[in-house]
Amino acid sequence: MEMGDGGASGTAAAAGAQHKADADGFAGDLGYHGDVAARGALVDFAVNVRGTTPRWLLDGLGGHLNELSAYPDPMLDRRVRKLIAARHGRTADEVLLLAGVAEGFALLPNICRRPAVIHPQFTEPEAAMRAAGVDVDRVILRRPWDLRQALGGGGGAGVPADADVVVVGNPTNPTSVLHAREEILALRGPGRIVVVDEAFMDVVPADEYAGAEVASVRDPGVLVFRSLTKTWALAGLRCGYALGAPEVLAKLAARRPAWPVGTLQLHAMRLVAEHGMGRPLELERADVVRERTAMVGALLDAGWDVEPAAGPFVLARPPVEDPEAARLTLANRGVAVRRCDTFPGLGPSWWRLAVRGAADVGTLVGEVARIAVVQSER
Repeated sequence: MEMGDGGASGTAAAAGAQHKADADGFAGDLGYHGDVAARGALVDFAVNVRGTTPRWLLDGLGGHLNELSAYPDPMLDRRVRKLIAARHGRTADEVLLLAGVAEGFALLPNICRRPAVIHPQFTEPEAAMRAAGVDVDRVILRRPWDLRQALGGGGGAGVPADADVVVVGNPTNPTSVLHAREEILALRGPGRIVVVDEAFMDVVPADEYAGAEVASVRDPGVLVFRSLTKTWALAGLRCGYALGAPEVLAKLAARRPAWPVGTLQLHAMRLVAEHGMGRPLELERADVVRERTAMVGALLDAGWDVEPAAGPFVLARPPVEDPEAARLTLANRGVAVRRCDTFPGLGPSWWRLAVRGAADVGTLVGEVARIAVVQSER
């Protein structure tokens, strides 16, 4: 796919101008997300949603449009929670359905006074807590972003001893690092809840999944968020859930409005639980691994610096003299990548790239190579 200099209308504006950064390259914008860059793009590496919504899911949802005149059914909510609980070896009372994991992050101020967030990671948890007036400690990991640093080893600054909530992603957005279960659980402490964002865990290969997930860990000190948005292309419907002790979930949900999860959201979660978690998920996992392996190989062959990846995205540095200028040029040509200067601990030299097929990867590699030539001739 050849891109002209004109690109997609308005894409450069959506991608944003250059931003002032701190000494580590952090631009300070916790509220920035990849959908801003992706809007209007012809080739999207900025958003981690996988492909398009499956036909069986669309058809299933279409059969429930006639239910929209009624309030959401609490019996359906209970049914969905039982289905999800069975998958994770839990009871329905240990499942809280959410209007996307972002809602779960917005509820965190209900359970914390002195939280710590392990970065680099998805910025919404910190943004939500700060918006509620909660002070947040940042624990910033350095490459290779392992949790030994958060535990006080490996030369990093550890989690404060008085932190009552610790937030960590697994696999982590944007580094795509997968932490072992024992490392996650080592973050526990007296009076502390470890909040684990497992939004991308579903597409981790089964052999790696078994040693990493904590969704099945029944411990009052562990709260897990899971998303259906990314794997099943439901970003516009907002579907997710929390797994934890009933008393923790009750406190988390204490200030929710009535009917927080709508009828179509409930049916979407039911359909995924009933029909998606077998063969469809196995195929999706295989697709992610196949596409990611090919993509990483193509980037490395083209001279990119690529980090090891466990999720449906990779963290990489392009072979250009000015990555931020290159990102803006790509945006003008209709190619969206996720800038990383909005992640504490990273900077503008890094891009997060959603795993995509060979044609899109070829477009990205070709465009960046052309930009690199132009920059080198200046």
